[in-house]
Amino acid sequence: MSTIPGKSNAFPPISASTLAELSSIVSETYLLTDETALREHGHDETEDLLYLPEAVVVPANTEEVSAIMRVCFRENIPVTIRGGGSGLAGGALPVQGGLVISMKRFDQILLIDERNFQVTTQPGVITEVLQNTVKEKGLFYPPDPSSRGLSFIGGNISTNAGGPKAVKYGVVKDHVLNLEVVLPNGEVIWTGSNTLKNSTGYNLTQLIVGSEGTLGIVTKIVLKLQPYPTQSLLMLVPFRSAESACAAVAAIFQAGVTPSGLEFMERNAIDWAVRYVGETPVPIREEDAAHLLIEVDGFHLDSLYADCETITSVLAQYDAGEVFFADDDATKTTLWKLRRNVAHAVKRNSIYKEEDTVVPRAELPFLLKKVKETGAQYGFESVCYGHAGDGNLHVNILRGNLSDEDWNVSVPQGIREIFKYVKSVGGTISGEHGIGLVQRQYLDIVFSETEMELMRQIKKVFDPKGILNPNKIV
Repeated sequence: MSTIPGKSNAFPPISASTLAELSSIVSETYLLTDETALREHGHDETEDLLYLPEAVVVPANTEEVSAIMRVCFRENIPVTIRGGGSGLAGGALPVQGGLVISMKRFDQILLIDERNFQVTTQPGVITEVLQNTVKEKGLFYPPDPSSRGLSFIGGNISTNAGGPKAVKYGVVKDHVLNLEVVLPNGEVIWTGSNTLKNSTGYNLTQLIVGSEGTLGIVTKIVLKLQPYPTQSLLMLVPFRSAESACAAVAAIFQAGVTPSGLEFMERNAIDWAVRYVGETPVPIREEDAAHLLIEVDGFHLDSLYADCETITSVLAQYDAGEVFFADDDATKTTLWKLRRNVAHAVKRNSIYKEEDTVVPRAELPFLLKKVKETGAQYGFESVCYGHAGDGNLHVNILRGNLSDEDWNVSVPQGIREIFKYVKSVGGTISGEHGIGLVQRQYLDIVFSETEMELMRQIKKVFDPKGILNPNKIV
């Protein structure tokens, strides 16, 4: 593994007496300093980056987190919060060493309020576990990132995660009502209220969502739920042109249909996913350049069939091949398994940089063309897929046999060109992965100096010593 620039000497090392004090808070069992633990908590899924912390603590409750932060605030110790470790922007990398706080013991769903369609949970609950638990009561928590089987709900809060269902149901921010947060000085606050409407003062809840652990540590979460849709239909649609597949996306919405999932995979993405998963319910033909995976859901099959008929008529105008309908749960599961495993398949083949571009959905075919043209200009190969219904294209740039100079100089130049184009059409450089460490260098493309200074001042108000997840975002 390697590192990228980020670490400075702004913080002192953790003293033996401070380690002893931290141990007294969480017990000796949950203060980790062995090399195996440090390496485990020094990387996530971002490229092959590694930054070792000096120690890891694994608290069990809000009171312990508060006590830990009081010590770190007093001693000027940098602190990085760690969830499931599935991040793709380096947001959980301890680039200044210091202390990692692992939230894995915060793994309890505290209350399912069926009367008010709400759930109160700790941040260390795995997203898929939360979804399955509320589903047993006929309730639905829609945000479902591809890492939902690994990622913690707290990490999803941190990056304002989305996933395939976001096209119909929104991203994490649209489901968060209230947060318990430990501030860098150890104080504990609640950011909002457990109500569907709240116009009382500044919206601190939405400020914390997407702040990537730079402003406070989330220790309890109140989410709104909705009835679980009992019916769904799923279709896989091949196209002879990847740009035609992207162009069809906006037309589906213009026809009056809002799918519950609308995913794009270019040819090499689905080929690699098939090899990785080892099965496919439908053969991929030689002439298929890309696929759309389209889902509609609801409570009445008749209306869903009508939606599918409308979608099919739209697709016929965009050089689509024969539509494959998944007519049973096993086939649906296999198709979604292919889509959710694209990133894992890419990672198995090469180190990669995953860029999380997002544009107004009608601009998607032009973005795809720009990505491929830029790759040809700067000498890199990309695998593209993503949440087409949101205009959210994941661009996986493969390292392959690129030299260090190409990887560290030429490729970032190409990424900068892509991001400039994204900004020019009204888009932005991250739709759901966050900025973290690796995207900081591109923020000047999307924000003016005045806007950046406002964010720096917000950070300073919450974290005057700059100890919480330093060198991230701002």
